[in-house]
Amino acid sequence: MQQLAQGKSQIQNMSFLPLSSALAVIFAFIGLSVSGCFSGSSVEQSKLPLHSTPVATPSQSPVATPAREIDLDNLLQESWNAYRQRFIQADGRVIDREDSDRSTSEAQAYAMLRAVFADDPTTFARTLNWSENNLQRTVAGKRTDQLWAWKWGRDAQGNWGISDRNFASDADIDAITALIFASRRWQRPDYLQLAQSKLQDLWNLSTVAIPQGSRYLIPGPTDAFQERSHLLILNPSYFAPYAFRIFAQVDPARDWLSLVDSSYQVLEDSAKLSRVNLPSDWVILDTQTGDYQALPVSHSLRTEYSFNAYRVWWRLAWDAVWFQEPRATQFLQNHLKHLQQTWHSTKRIPAKIDLQGNPLVNYEATSQYAMLYAAFRLIEPAIATEILQQKLLPQYQSGIWEQDSAYYTQNLAGLGLLPPTEFAQLLQPTK
Repeated sequence: MQQLAQGKSQIQNMSFLPLSSALAVIFAFIGLSVSGCFSGSSVEQSKLPLHSTPVATPSQSPVATPAREIDLDNLLQESWNAYRQRFIQADGRVIDREDSDRSTSEAQAYAMLRAVFADDPTTFARTLNWSENNLQRTVAGKRTDQLWAWKWGRDAQGNWGISDRNFASDADIDAITALIFASRRWQRPDYLQLAQSKLQDLWNLSTVAIPQGSRYLIPGPTDAFQERSHLLILNPSYFAPYAFRIFAQVDPARDWLSLVDSSYQVLEDSAKLSRVNLPSDWVILDTQTGDYQALPVSHSLRTEYSFNAYRVWWRLAWDAVWFQEPRATQFLQNHLKHLQQTWHSTKRIPAKIDLQGNPLVNYEATSQYAMLYAAFRLIEPAIATEILQQKLLPQYQSGIWEQDSAYYTQNLAGLGLLPPTEFAQLLQPTK
């Protein structure tokens, strides 16, 4: 991700490459070893991890061994293997071990994305098949669309099945992106066809056009996230501009690029709710006035910087690298300043921050540090190196980040540390 200076044509023509020499130098400098063998509106708070184990402080970090090169490719492969064994059943169901062993569309989509990057077509197919067979949204036994119900688990009588048929658009975006990438990496036109059918329903059911002409991605069904016709509840971390650009390639009948523009507009304007310009988990947009509001304190959703908002850094970092989007780089430079200053002064960043810039908790989150790593290696690589050395690698052992029940942390670490330039070949349709 340190290759922004390269032209777009160079990035798009890259083959699948080994870990860049620049990253290898960084890891050699770090000098840490990694053990193991390398081989209604219910789409909301309950999607978050129930808790976060405080990450190790520098004084708790393992003693550094003599300098040696850490192969990030192998580390990510090891973590994927461990995740597959710990969290994915043989039939492809991904288990959230921190919340009653439920499954979510988000978890299924993360598994598909990571399976593509790990070149694991077998796990991809199993995860996709389980989702298609078990997360169908139906009425009177008939499937209503190609999107996935977001929550599947055990009811009060002990029966397993869909417990909330609403969809979560971030999961469908990630799943569709994974399908498109899989179709290109493994020459599977059937995956592309399925992605295209899902795109039609995502557009129709999860985007809203307003009279002024803008179109916005909403987090789920309109009856859950559109209030009084002119108030939209939005989640900035759902916006994936790189994905919308890829969708435009395979679904030209719909104006997916309009979502790129509205995403950056929402990200910039809604961050102004925070005195320190941080994105929030959830915000309200008044489409009549263009103003943004915090959700009422009585609402189950929160307007604060927390576990949802972390993903903004990763999604924009990918848009900056893959498509050289200046708005992405500018956003990261402007809106990470408070966290940069906090890091420089304390070497720790709290897991939750309120709109005034005050910590809401006294613990940190490995998942946040992974997302920050993706961003800082673009705008301040020295911080990225420190975060990797002091906060991420000390939380890694034998393929697991932090603890073996933390499914959310495993995924954000796996995606945040991924070198996206290695997969630039997936950005263009297969010839």
